[in-house]
Amino acid sequence: MKLEERKLKEIEHSQRRRSILQGFERHSDTHKSEKANNLDSMIRDQKAFNYHFSNIKYYSITHSSEKYQYDWLKERCKPGVRVLDFGCGNGENGIYAAQCGVEVIGIDISPEGVANANLNAKQAGVDGHCKFEVMDGESMTFADNTFDLGIEYGVLHHVDLDKAMIELNRVLKPDGEMICVEALRHNPIIHWYRKKTPHLRTQWEFEHILGVEDLAIARKYFHEINVKFFHLAVLAAVPLRKMPFFKPLRALLNKADSILLRSERIGKYGWIMIFTMGKPKK
Repeated sequence: MKLEERKLKEIEHSQRRRSILQGFERHSDTHKSEKANNLDSMIRDQKAFNYHFSNIKYYSITHSSEKYQYDWLKERCKPGVRVLDFGCGNGENGIYAAQCGVEVIGIDISPEGVANANLNAKQAGVDGHCKFEVMDGESMTFADNTFDLGIEYGVLHHVDLDKAMIELNRVLKPDGEMICVEALRHNPIIHWYRKKTPHLRTQWEFEHILGVEDLAIARKYFHEINVKFFHLAVLAAVPLRKMPFFKPLRALLNKADSILLRSERIGKYGWIMIFTMGKPKK
């Protein structure tokens, strides 16, 4: 089946990025104590990395949202649970779930991402119960009610949201749950930065960054939607990410954000929202 032009551009963009970096990009330009192991071997082209991943420094402050995501997963990863890593990229999130002892199947439209993910799973020692395969998230080949849990990180703005939600509703079990980590489009300064750095993303991606109003689409397919907002004041710590006092400063600013971003009225101006979806409407 011939893919749509937008999907071909997404594959091309992903191919470029996955050929530069094998994985763990969110831990590549941060405090030295939090850098990924063997980072030098994972960056295949340092000059290309500096250009195509120039925004990665901002992920140095995402500790609180990553902890929230991983705590959610760890609490639910019990024996017998099957997890879908939707739009797996280089596989970091699926590998974490597998390390919690569950069976993981990850999918991505990019063959290069899937190859990296399977390599990373093997190097992490979880390839026996953590597999990745090339698949279109808008038209998955899994049977209905296959998965207990789902996870995605920064994927929903790459897809047709309605089509993806229909499929996620279908493949999750009636009591299934999913956690979604997505950037937000409401902050004018953050969105201005995106507009000024078009080489970092596709045009479709830029135009489909999620807003809180997109949660209405999720509510069409799931009975339970819960949302939490992250990262506004703490962005000020990014230039100091290599300094010895970075981590306590980040913790202080995260506490401020936990108060500041508590309501949707202000929370939507943060950088990232995490929303969970439960009880698919079958």
